Amino acid sequence: MDRKHVDDWLAAYERAWRTPGTNALGTLFAEDASYQQGPYWTPVVGLPAIARMWEEQRRGPDEVFEMTREIVAVDGDTAVARLEVHYGDPVDQEYRDLWIMRFAEDGRCRSFEEWPFWPGQQPANPPDGP
Repeated sequence: MDRKHVDDWLAAYERAWRTPGTNALGTLFAEDASYQQGPYWTPVVGLPAIARMWEEQRRGPDEVFEMTREIVAVDGDTAVARLEVHYGDPVDQEYRDLWIMRFAEDGRCRSFEEWPFWPGQQPANPPDGP
């Protein structure tokens, strides 16, 4: 795993978020991948469950947003990136996020963990309790 692969993966993630449907997720995530939306949230496991969560979480593939990213570290199969996302025009929602990604040998993500923060707030409460 190297920085170029991680940067390409992050760009593909953003493209997939902007694309209708969830077909692109199979190129991003392993079939049995886990996707954790916050450090204490219960992970969503498996590509079908990730696809359902993906469609529930986004406003739609045509939502207006700007995303910036910076790769913080890459070590073996693990990478950390810092992201900032601004939704809307004018901006009506923004957050900063750390992503911890672990990749399978085929380059797809097998474990994805977010640490999101919103202005003036602590991390979001997990949907399944404290």
